[in-house]
Amino acid sequence: MSDTPFGFGLPPEEPEDGDEGKKKDQQSGGGQGPANPFGFGGLPGAGGFGGPGADNPLAAMFGSLNPTDLGAAFQQLGQMLSYEGGPVNWDMAKQIARQTVAQGTSDGTKDASVGPAERRAVEEAVRLADLWLDDVTSLPSGSASAVAWSRAEWVEATLPAWQELVDPVAERVGAAMGDVLPEEMQAMAGPLIGMMRSMGGAMFGTQIGQAVGVLAGEVVGSTDIGLPLGPAGRAALLPVNVEAFGKDLSVPQEEVRLYLALREAAHQRLFAHVPWLRSHLFGAVDGYARGIKVDTAKLEDVVGQFDPQNPEQLQDALQQGMFQPEDTPEQKAALARLETALALVEGWVDAVVHAAAKPRLGSADALRETLRRRRATGGPAEQTFATLIGLELRPRRLRDASRLWASLTDARGIDGRDGLWAHPDMLPTATDLDDPDGFVHREQLDFSELDKMLGEAAGGAHGKPDLRKKDDGETEDDDTE
Repeated sequence: MSDTPFGFGLPPEEPEDGDEGKKKDQQSGGGQGPANPFGFGGLPGAGGFGGPGADNPLAAMFGSLNPTDLGAAFQQLGQMLSYEGGPVNWDMAKQIARQTVAQGTSDGTKDASVGPAERRAVEEAVRLADLWLDDVTSLPSGSASAVAWSRAEWVEATLPAWQELVDPVAERVGAAMGDVLPEEMQAMAGPLIGMMRSMGGAMFGTQIGQAVGVLAGEVVGSTDIGLPLGPAGRAALLPVNVEAFGKDLSVPQEEVRLYLALREAAHQRLFAHVPWLRSHLFGAVDGYARGIKVDTAKLEDVVGQFDPQNPEQLQDALQQGMFQPEDTPEQKAALARLETALALVEGWVDAVVHAAAKPRLGSADALRETLRRRRATGGPAEQTFATLIGLELRPRRLRDASRLWASLTDARGIDGRDGLWAHPDMLPTATDLDDPDGFVHREQLDFSELDKMLGEAAGGAHGKPDLRKKDDGETEDDDTE
């Protein structure tokens, strides 16, 4: 999987091992360029899709082309070229994500079905976590159920959210592919444009499938990136990944599971009882994505030189910076709004989980710091999010947000702190994260009266009379003299 998020950033770098890396590339490709003609990139693990047979030019997509799967390989190729759906081939993304999961992680851990004992352990951990959270937040439980997922089940459950996040970005490329030719030529070039869009959808689907498949091997729940990726009201943990997370921590597995259940349950409370939050976050992603501009000159060159027998040109163009974020005040504001909102979500969760776990778990400090370092070093969630969306959270903001929420608890109490989620305009801004003390001690605003005034004004604007009691008990129309 390319580290370049759908063409954002710099051109590909030289191989890390210099001339030796170039020699390997030439050997694997027969001296005729990359071994994989589709440019889809390999997957983690030995040999990519095809394992030992990944030196085959088509192995990165279809596996080692032995007689038993040759027909399936060409069937998949036909499906890719005949795709006529949206900007991303999500069927392909799902298929590749499942294949990636089936390969296992780099440490040799394989996915496995969740057994009854593991399901009970997760349900009990989430139930206990909710009891503990009752003491440290005014938001009630948001977990209607607790589930234990395998990695494959996580892929199935979260793909709808990934689609909502990624489609706005992919649409920019799809639209640009049809706009680079003059209008009078588009009818003549219809088949070519259709093929390019099919290939573009397949390439996005391949990258997303790889990214989601890799992430499925590392996440511990449904909210690792601060966004609600799973179904509403369903707290989820992945037992196989929870075990791997705590393997080298010298902390009892039960405490690791419970601490991670606290984080999952805290996220669920926030997203369940702050009704505007999900649309606010996803809307910020959409707003940022729609501010992306396409380098039409570069795309025109690609279209003019496009060879149907050499479709990896499109992938190369994506990786070499075909489209970049607009350097406009609106785009910068969208990015700042999203980063700040995600930091506030993660900071709030960090603060309330620590308050719940500190008196009860001896490992609370160690687990908290482990998770913070995982984020600060560019953990899997942040890296994958940056790859798919072109955005990256700044870990410094997460720590700042956590300190601000903790200070608010001390100054205003639990109800005063959680009451800020009642309205988006009441939340701290990026500037407030730089000056938390100033925000904490600022006079609190009561938005209930403002909302009431706005409602009355809206009613008057629609011609509704303002009827009020006179001293004699009669009513008068405010519009009459």
